[in-house]
Amino acid sequence: MQKILIVDDNKQIVTVLEEYAEKEGFSVTKAYDGEEAETLVLTQNYDIILLDVMMPKKDGFAVCREIRKNSTVPIIMITARSEDFERIMGLDNGADDYIVKPFSPGEVMARIRAILRRISREDSASDGQFSLGSLSVNLDEYITKINGDKIALTKKETELLWILATNKNKVFSRNQLLSSIWGYDYYGDSRTVDSHIKRLRTKLDETPHPDWEIKTIWGVGYKFEELS
Repeated sequence: MQKILIVDDNKQIVTVLEEYAEKEGFSVTKAYDGEEAETLVLTQNYDIILLDVMMPKKDGFAVCREIRKNSTVPIIMITARSEDFERIMGLDNGADDYIVKPFSPGEVMARIRAILRRISREDSASDGQFSLGSLSVNLDEYITKINGDKIALTKKETELLWILATNKNKVFSRNQLLSSIWGYDYYGDSRTVDSHIKRLRTKLDETPHPDWEIKTIWGVGYKFEELS
């Protein structure tokens, strides 16, 4: 049975989501503030987390950042505000999806199913190992190395590098990367792709790699190119 953690200080919302999640076959754990959520994640493993933004003791952004230090568990953030900066902040902090209140519990369950299906496909699609020249990526362990030196990348940065590198010379639009990495088409913002690519390049460029690069294709998107 898959396990879900639902975190929200609104107990009515938690109860509704719990009922829907149990109908989907999940084992449900509940938390009502950020500190309680962090404690639970440190002591238990979950298949997915629903995480409210505005909570007592510690907000959802801070909790998401803390979880991402040690875990790649999928996180869907929930907020009462629809401003772009909040959505971008949530995604940049490592969230996999973002839902604005008021929402349909059925939609939340559909988003959960979509993310878990995507993860299942990724797990079965390959052995999680890639190497080309100086670069090696282990997607199972989220380890990236250049010339044997480990590069500290986040989950999303590793996934971006993986999809670009394993599709050498293929140009991806920002929307394609949003869909592939974050798992949806409409709700994302292409600016979060640009910010992730910028940070990814900065980290990769700390170690010389003259045999490949991530190129910007102006007006289109990005591609991974092997250099002669």
